[in-house]
Amino acid sequence: MDRGNKFITSESVTEGHPDKVCDQISDAVLDEIMKKDPAGRVACETFITRGMVVVGGEITTKTYVDVDDLVRNVVKKIGYTDNKYGFNHETCAVINVIGRQSPDIAQGVDIGGAGDQGLMVGYACDETPEFMPLPLMLAHKLCVRLAEVRKKNILDYLGPDGKSQVTVEYCDGKPYRIETIVLSTQHLDTILDKSGNHITEKARAEIIKEVITPVIDKAMIDKNTKILVNPTGKFVVGGPQSDTGVTGRKIIVDTYGGIAPHGGGAFSGKDPTKVDRSAAYMARYIAKNIVASGAAKECTVQLAYAIGVAEPVGVYVDTHGTGLIGEEELVDIVKKNFDLTPKGIIRDLKLRRPIFRKTAAYGHFGRNDKDFTWEKTDKKAVFSKKINKHISVCSCCA
Repeated sequence: MDRGNKFITSESVTEGHPDKVCDQISDAVLDEIMKKDPAGRVACETFITRGMVVVGGEITTKTYVDVDDLVRNVVKKIGYTDNKYGFNHETCAVINVIGRQSPDIAQGVDIGGAGDQGLMVGYACDETPEFMPLPLMLAHKLCVRLAEVRKKNILDYLGPDGKSQVTVEYCDGKPYRIETIVLSTQHLDTILDKSGNHITEKARAEIIKEVITPVIDKAMIDKNTKILVNPTGKFVVGGPQSDTGVTGRKIIVDTYGGIAPHGGGAFSGKDPTKVDRSAAYMARYIAKNIVASGAAKECTVQLAYAIGVAEPVGVYVDTHGTGLIGEEELVDIVKKNFDLTPKGIIRDLKLRRPIFRKTAAYGHFGRNDKDFTWEKTDKKAVFSKKINKHISVCSCCA
């Protein structure tokens, strides 16, 4: 029977994934500068490969960062502490090729202009308590739990690298059931079967019990749900030993899991004068407050900037046919109640603080953390007032 069903898939990765290692290093550099020089300009990129970390980019600051020591501490905390995982924080090479920000860019930023051109997207929906898409939230929670099981030594054969993917079936626009769960985790060769090409059924059952079962609501799983654990068979060689990593290569994982459009700009390693990051946070803040107010069930907000110019060159709101207030009116409310200049965003969201390293794994949005100021719903009243006004007008007309 056709019930208007559709299938939506999102993925996440653990903090030990090479790309996420790079994001965390870049944001750790940013945080170190923000601690002592909140006005510092940072655009830090990291590259990781077998036995080597390269840190580069443009940084202008009055303080000093011991990049070598910082990189090793981040890699250690993630869990690459032994050669058995193919990468070791003590023996890896660390190469520092950081330069200064271009003066041509600085002259526009110094007067309060945007640090780059481009478009930034924020999104929110009412299908989870976090106002985020369910497939992505489940994928993130699986990766968080996978890391927890590893760090607490609940399963002592897990390595730092890992991925998850969740496909949710929607019926009439609402999450209905889970079609597929994919979980891939780095592990030691101690759990391989006699063929040496697959993990044992015992290990598979343990991973399902300790990682998947605590996260996934049993009511969302049925006899047709597919659960794939290490679908290639084994995942012994992982992390930087098997795959290079680069800052900013997991932008869909960082945002909305492919449910919403993406402007293309990465976040990690960038100070808040870079609107790639700060305006994306503001767009999420606006979208979340619109949905939290009840003005829409789903909302996409797009902001666009020109380099060196303070005010956005474009403000766009789309409620996907779920809005109780017209989209033009929503744009007007946004412009009147939110300061969309880089300086205003930085001030209102308190972005000149060392809060960014923890954003660099498991998503920048939908997180219950007081430092994630863009997740607050303290502005929802400016939209709910308009809803009440519309209802009052309609009642009078009736």
